[in-house]
Amino acid sequence: MMDRTLKALSLVLSYPSRALQGAMGEVGAVLAADPRIAPGTRAQLRRLTDGLGHGDLYDLQESYVMLFDRSRTLSLNLFEHIHGESRERGGAMVSLIETYRAGGFEPDTTELPDHLPVLLEFLASRPFAEAREILADAAHILDALAARLARRESGYACALAALVQLAGGRADADAVAEMLALPDDDPTDLAALDAVWEETEVTFGPDPNAGCPQVRDMLATMDGPRHSATHSRPAAE
Repeated sequence: MMDRTLKALSLVLSYPSRALQGAMGEVGAVLAADPRIAPGTRAQLRRLTDGLGHGDLYDLQESYVMLFDRSRTLSLNLFEHIHGESRERGGAMVSLIETYRAGGFEPDTTELPDHLPVLLEFLASRPFAEAREILADAAHILDALAARLARRESGYACALAALVQLAGGRADADAVAEMLALPDDDPTDLAALDAVWEETEVTFGPDPNAGCPQVRDMLATMDGPRHSATHSRPAAE
């Protein structure tokens, strides 16, 4: 059975689109009803989904890009925080794709397979005990991301906090402190950004130009498994 909360958090953390805006009412209701998330965090998630659902789309997209695309320390590509640009990252990526396929989940997206919304969509189709263990393994990354987002007074902080709670709140304090000791990137320093992110584009799935699904497809997946993920956005300017 689909874990509607993990699916909802996948959508919340995806690049904003008209289709996603139309889904935010139901997404917010799903998150507000899950007792696994602390009441205060649920209230914050309701404010976040309301803002995503009713805000100016271009402002939301610009904010998303500035946070997650132009700040390496806030990257939603999880292996970036573990392996950086080392060779181990490629091997970990291949292993993750194999895990997806073994679970009947075929990523069809321009995002890398370690992109958090893609991972969450996969975990939403798995037994919660399994999903929780995987989230627990990444809890220090999720906790550090939540703290960095809170520093920037971003509403997205509560989405990461919710994931830490779903992981059982088992983030390694030393690992979190080590991550937070790294200086925050300046998203307005485009020269530094280009130097850091200069690499060949990697795509997975048969259709590298796939766009966001329609609202009806998103809402349909809230009630049943989906075997492909589509999260794409234009490149940061």
